Amino acid sequence: MNETFASAALALGALALLPAAKRRLDLSRAKHRSLAGHSRWAKRLAALIPGYAYDDARFFDSDGAPDTVAQQRRMAFERLAAVFEQRFPVSAATTARARETISDLQFTGRYRVPFQYAPLVRKCLAVGAFAQAADGVMVEDLDGNRFFDLTGSYGVNVFGTDFYKACIDEGVERARAMGPVLGNLHPMTLANAERLKVISGLDEVSFHMSGTEAVMQAVRLARYHTRRKYLVRFCGAYHGWWEDVQPGPGNPLPPRETYTLRDMDERSLKVLRTRRDIACVLVNPLQSLHPNANAPGDAQLVDGSRRAGFNRDAYAAWLKRLREVCSERGIVLIFDEVFVGFRLAPGGAQQYFGVRADMVTYGKTLGGGLPVGVVCGKSALMKRYREARPADICFARGTFNSHPYVMGAMAAFLDRLQTPQVASMYEGLDARWNARAEHLNWRLREAGVPVQVANLSSIWTVLYTQPGRYHWMLQFYLRAQGLALSWVGSGRLIFSLNYSDADSDAVAERFVEACVQMQADGWWWSAPTLTAKAIKRSILTEMLRLKF
Repeated sequence: MNETFASAALALGALALLPAAKRRLDLSRAKHRSLAGHSRWAKRLAALIPGYAYDDARFFDSDGAPDTVAQQRRMAFERLAAVFEQRFPVSAATTARARETISDLQFTGRYRVPFQYAPLVRKCLAVGAFAQAADGVMVEDLDGNRFFDLTGSYGVNVFGTDFYKACIDEGVERARAMGPVLGNLHPMTLANAERLKVISGLDEVSFHMSGTEAVMQAVRLARYHTRRKYLVRFCGAYHGWWEDVQPGPGNPLPPRETYTLRDMDERSLKVLRTRRDIACVLVNPLQSLHPNANAPGDAQLVDGSRRAGFNRDAYAAWLKRLREVCSERGIVLIFDEVFVGFRLAPGGAQQYFGVRADMVTYGKTLGGGLPVGVVCGKSALMKRYREARPADICFARGTFNSHPYVMGAMAAFLDRLQTPQVASMYEGLDARWNARAEHLNWRLREAGVPVQVANLSSIWTVLYTQPGRYHWMLQFYLRAQGLALSWVGSGRLIFSLNYSDADSDAVAERFVEACVQMQADGWWWSAPTLTAKAIKRSILTEMLRLKF
């Protein structure tokens, strides 16, 4: 009899575990199969990769190119190094000196290209990190060289540097009487908040010191009000470097309270429908350009398999389905518009895709050129205390929140957002930038080079149509042609909306010339056996040999 009861108990226990096991299986299936979707494994494998660099010979024939091509590349590299030495001496020397003191420059300098090639590149192709002037669509380095600015100031520069200079000057003047007094709010703070309510379509506003801080507060409030623990982010998306919302390599801690799911996938919706522990879903609309892939950077260009493409209708349909599921399950939908806010439309991604979020975060450009973060949300989600439990609060404050000068620059920005000049930049925005991207692609095809671009409006990324180990060299040819890129290289080109057709044509001319020169120098030599799979296998073999 006792054995019968024991067997029944075990059977009942197993049945009780089935729903939990199924939820766990559904969660696993909703993760992208790449390492970007499995942050724990990505972190473990990253810890096993040995550091090494190619010697002077291997640097030029790491793809198995014949001696003649390797020599051709060597001579081209020396010519390019001579150009850099002649044109950028002050910028390079200042950056080298600053790197001894500024930790950020040590990091960006090491991760501009794949690490196997980095030492020789740093030595011979030194890229300056300083600028002394900017106007129109140009930026000037310490040697007086003028470049077309394709950095976009990491997303700040939507309307052009002259626009933001005027916002800052006007903002300082508006706040001059009050100065840097903190605690008391300048009247502009209320005016800005009321205008942001209209733009966002939400009830309340909270000001912060950065976009990352705004996202942190939005997630914190979502957890506070839902009494749930987990947030969902989508594979490859970036929401700042805090806690485990940016899991995997780069974070010293493993993910604890974050689920990383497939973007634009039915399996992810199933997880949202069936779990009861999800407080919020974070959406970065920039991810629509490269769904389920990490932010592109030339330091990862080891085989040329980078992929990107944007389908507005498909992504809008996905967001609408996501909105429905979040509403059904009481999950807070947060749009992280720190990067794309005001770039796609005056009302941001909500207006552009036709989907309303429960909370929206802004940053970058909204400060009129000064640092800022903003959370807009529904009243029920923005409250930081419970009426019936006075000690139960959700604390968030910052010393420089609502700084008078930032509020002044923001007010100037919001004023200009309503002007006919800015409104004209939004007219036909997609058609204009899509046509410019297609024109460049046509010119690249005509030139016979293995390069194309994909774009989300004025945000572009460079793709390569054949496998290769030296695609990352293009950033240096582009710089020699007078095109300024951010430290991630050709992975992200960010145009300000004040680019004229003539400016765009000039960029296209220089871009094609850089590609033609790079091809002539042998960097895109290829062979039938040089596939992306073969390149990855070769690199894996190198690493295993060094490791074991």
